[in-house]
Amino acid sequence: MPVSTFTNSLVAGLFVLFSLIKANPLEYAKPKLSDYGFFKEPMAEQIPVDNIFPYRISTPLFTDYALKSRFIVLPDGKKVSYISSEEFDFPVGTIFIKTFYYPADFRAPEKDWQIIETRLLMHTLEGWTGYPYVWNTEQTDAVLEIAGDRQKVSWIDKQGKSQNVNYLVPNFNMCKGCHVIDKTFQPIGPKPRLLNCDNYYDGAHKNQLEKMLELDMIDEMPSVETIPATAEWGSEHYSLNDRARAYLDVNCAHCHNSKGPANTSGLFLEYNEKDLKKLGVFKPPIAAGRGSGSLDFNIVPGKPDKSIFIFRMESTDPGILMPESGRKMVHKEGVALIRDWILSLEDN
Repeated sequence: MPVSTFTNSLVAGLFVLFSLIKANPLEYAKPKLSDYGFFKEPMAEQIPVDNIFPYRISTPLFTDYALKSRFIVLPDGKKVSYISSEEFDFPVGTIFIKTFYYPADFRAPEKDWQIIETRLLMHTLEGWTGYPYVWNTEQTDAVLEIAGDRQKVSWIDKQGKSQNVNYLVPNFNMCKGCHVIDKTFQPIGPKPRLLNCDNYYDGAHKNQLEKMLELDMIDEMPSVETIPATAEWGSEHYSLNDRARAYLDVNCAHCHNSKGPANTSGLFLEYNEKDLKKLGVFKPPIAAGRGSGSLDFNIVPGKPDKSIFIFRMESTDPGILMPESGRKMVHKEGVALIRDWILSLEDN
């Protein structure tokens, strides 16, 4: 089948899928990213217009080493409601903006970006919906691509070595693989505990939750000091256990929780999970196969090479690797962190 025919068939199939969700699936989506007016020109500098809030996640999801810029757009006159340290209630009309990019050289991450995609997560009257926008070669704008895309990306890493990846921009349906919790499509990153960290505003560092209160973005919220903060996995300011748990929480727990797509596995990796068996310690896999690597347990304390966790994190085989989506490369630093954590469990 010619590529063009395959692509047209895929797009047609996606529109059929959309029609099952709502009569006009693209009602809320504009053809180009510039049509929304989110950013000042040049758009590639990712400088938002007034009333768009930049934020970051204390421990971000690994996506083949891509860096990300994140923004929240609230509808005029609306505020966010605090539910718990695990949840904000964002009003209908909220839009999350997340842009994925690579610096030419990670030793100078502030310049020479290649922007790949911008994902919009919109809270519509029918619920949350995600749309992928792919940036053009000139880096002047991005176009809605419901069928996703693939792009070859090259860069120099922090050690001065050349790296490359065939980057996958997910199609509309793939977004549901991570964002469906308790059978409902919803945001997974902007939890209060993940936003309870500093960011750079007006030339100074400030706690993001405090900044949101200052900007009158939150309806009611307890004192920031009483809200738990999720560790930053790459910062030794936190304990090894907290860093490893934060990494697993962000990269794995959107599926591996009691209400997620992998709930039948019995492997629950949320940040506050206390049951070691549910965390994988001496827990056998539910289904044996290539994914287990002929190993007996998800985690064997003190023995990372006997642990299924490490086997799957070090694999790039689509039938073995974990997480299942969002990466084609091995996150070497993440693997090293989880290795150290498993080694430390021998003493517990």
